[in-house]
Amino acid sequence: MNAFASSLSGDPPQTAAERALVEIRAGRPVLVEREAGSALVIGVEALHADLSAGLDGIAPGKARLVLPAGRLRRLGLDRTQPGIVALPSIDRSRIEMLAIKLDGRIDAPVCGLGPLDEDALELARLAVILPAMLVVPAPDPAAIDPSILRVAGSDVRGYGQSRVNRLKLVARAPVPLEGVPVTEFVVFRGGEGMRDQTAIIIGKPDLTKPVPVRLHSACLTGDLLGSLKCDCGDQRRATVRRTAEGRGGILLYLDREGRGNGVANKIRAYKLQAQGFDTYNADEALGFYQDQRRLDFAAEMLRQLGVRGAVCAMTNDLEKIAALRRAGIEVISDERVFGRPTAENVRYLATKRDRAGHYIDFDSLAALATVQN
Repeated sequence: MNAFASSLSGDPPQTAAERALVEIRAGRPVLVEREAGSALVIGVEALHADLSAGLDGIAPGKARLVLPAGRLRRLGLDRTQPGIVALPSIDRSRIEMLAIKLDGRIDAPVCGLGPLDEDALELARLAVILPAMLVVPAPDPAAIDPSILRVAGSDVRGYGQSRVNRLKLVARAPVPLEGVPVTEFVVFRGGEGMRDQTAIIIGKPDLTKPVPVRLHSACLTGDLLGSLKCDCGDQRRATVRRTAEGRGGILLYLDREGRGNGVANKIRAYKLQAQGFDTYNADEALGFYQDQRRLDFAAEMLRQLGVRGAVCAMTNDLEKIAALRRAGIEVISDERVFGRPTAENVRYLATKRDRAGHYIDFDSLAALATVQN
């Protein structure tokens, strides 16, 4: 590749991985290649009759379904690692039973993952689709339709960290908010999937001294529409208000909807919650881990904003504090941020406290509700 072509395509491994994510999200297969072999990979949610028949003819009797540990537990296995189920044929009804339906039960032996299977699950995570992947070996990659995108498995695995290293500030401007006139929005592009991430600088914090910081995952239902199922909107508003009343601070508004599962999967989980699942069991039934978020790029956002000293983490979540510390940010203190308890969210809050170790004090919540009512 000459220098001009290289400058147009950017970093070839990163570009290949990004194009693969676009294909996977669009419901088209990609050919993942490794020295030990190649395979066509596609998300189960994209399967339709014609596609299933076409894939079935590539390696008859060799296809396999890759499922995370949580989904395998839902199917009745006591398992802590992902696994694969052999597919004698690409039978959509059987695949849906294993990958999606609540009453599914495992009906075949489950084996450990190979490198191509791990690549497939990483593509699902990066593309924010349901983590159930069909893998079809390609014994003769040269015979595969040349219009199908090809990507090296190593490029898929290295993509996440490469995006952290290439996070870029692309826009900033003052945006006065109601009751908080001195506010600046700073937009970064990068992180996994090239999604935009926004930092909101409230007031005029001294960035050489400990800065109040909140890592706030986007919540369409709570932040924008006032959902009663969570406390996200209240937490965001409380953070802005308290930092404005104090010495200022930073709210990182991160595109990590549904604990990193994406808005479509979050709504799928809400449907399960309406049927009696708690928030974590609902995610597990869909195949997700307790928390899919990777937050290392948040530390890079802070560094690019000029934060040079320590931070005070405004959160109830110990994992967010740990993530900042792992990424090299000194957290010298943490501060609780509560939302109002409602009949619809009290079970959700208790589950976060009991299963994920969130600092949630229901006496404090009750007092807050009394004051606000």
